[in-house]
Amino acid sequence: MQEIEVKFLNVDPEAIEAKLAAIGARKVGEYFYRRQVFDYPDWRLNADHSWLRLRDEGDQITLSFKKRLGVKADGGNDDGMEETEIIVSDFGKTAELFLRLGLVNKHYVENRRRRWQKDGVEFDLDFYPDLEPYLEIEAPSQELVEAAIGWLGLDPAEQKVFSTNQIYKLKGRSVADYTRITFEGWVKKDKK
Repeated sequence: MQEIEVKFLNVDPEAIEAKLAAIGARKVGEYFYRRQVFDYPDWRLNADHSWLRLRDEGDQITLSFKKRLGVKADGGNDDGMEETEIIVSDFGKTAELFLRLGLVNKHYVENRRRRWQKDGVEFDLDFYPDLEPYLEIEAPSQELVEAAIGWLGLDPAEQKVFSTNQIYKLKGRSVADYTRITFEGWVKKDKK
């Protein structure tokens, strides 16, 4: 299933939340997420712009296959994202299962999120280690995403269609060089 979402980088969270409140959106929660990303030892998912993500969202644990669509060689916006997601019951046991099946840990990442909703649209203010906050807008249709951009008075030309890893790349950091990315620090991969 194609995921329809866009990001706006380097936002002022308080200003965005004031706009969300003004348009009648409601805040549904604040979350601390931890995610473990897996690949095959030959990194074939990575080569296909895909990944397997296990995410603890606090109130549920999701397992997702994600694939970037229409990846641009120049680092521009992707055409979109494919996502298949299910709910699992145990973060640790699911991670262990994938490792026993021969997959490897690509990396572990933490983030905080403030979620707002209005008329079927999710507005997520995301906070990642060493990144400026960004806004993610997700909706069931491109038309609704475009409407939500208008509700907030954002410039459509500023929207980004790419992953958080691509945001890190814009900042000169390759997530592939690390095994852990947390608010307490980054752990580099061992060079063998």
